Amino acid sequence: MRPVLAALALSALSACAATEPAAPQTGTPAGPALPAPGADTCGATARAGLIGQPATALERVYILGPVRLIRPNDAITKDELAGRINFGLDAFDRIVTISCG
Repeated sequence: MRPVLAALALSALSACAATEPAAPQTGTPAGPALPAPGADTCGATARAGLIGQPATALERVYILGPVRLIRPNDAITKDELAGRINFGLDAFDRIVTISCG
């Protein structure tokens, strides 16, 4: 009985090893890092220097108005607030995009 169990365990392990490893997710959203000049209703371009910085850099910045942090796989509402500034973060909590809405 034990040789049968050992053979089953080995075949299960070999099946797992044959699959390709999943590509690491960076969490980087696709698209432009900043809104188009005419669409900048929240002052996102003034914050362009924050791109690439850790999210904790926002603690040192005074932003008057609503702010939203969007991490990878976050569920977000589709409501559009022209004055709200959105900071898109990657899997390492670095700011990768800034948008309005």
